Amino acid sequence: MFAARRLPRALPLAAPRRLFHASSPAFVQIGDKVPDVELHEGSPGNKVKIADQLKSGKGLIIGVPAAFSPACSESHIPGYINAKELKDAGRVFVVSVNDAFVMKAWAKSLDPTGSSGIRFLADPDLRFTKALDLSFDGAAIFGGDRSKRYALVIEDGAVKDAHVEADNTGLKVSKADNVLGKLAKQ
Repeated sequence: MFAARRLPRALPLAAPRRLFHASSPAFVQIGDKVPDVELHEGSPGNKVKIADQLKSGKGLIIGVPAAFSPACSESHIPGYINAKELKDAGRVFVVSVNDAFVMKAWAKSLDPTGSSGIRFLADPDLRFTKALDLSFDGAAIFGGDRSKRYALVIEDGAVKDAHVEADNTGLKVSKADNVLGKLAKQ
């Protein structure tokens, strides 16, 4: 009595979402220039271009998935703040996919006097992170796309060494002992 009929699909099937720790290899490479993208420091109106800040001399860009997350707040960034070798790294920036107010509060909680010299920058729309091809789908934990955990050693505006966590959020290759220890040997 009733014939089954097929309805045409109006939309193509969505691509499956990557799992939290699934990751394609990072595409930032040694020799790549630091992306010329505006980030925010302290407030949305205070724009900073790391490319301008690091066009000459040495520097370090530390990327984290989230301000105030346990690994970021308890070991990753404190490892850099407390490292005596930090003084040899040049200008140091921490970048996270958060807003400028969160990054300002996080900086005050980790380095209340600012004595480390580390600058905490917000990448609220992932422009910097995506320019480095270091974003991942962190919706399962963080509610949306986030930055992989990494540390980039910069010299004269270009990546000299890249320490990117293969599982996006781990704390092995990008921890301060590994990155700063390698710098001290150079």
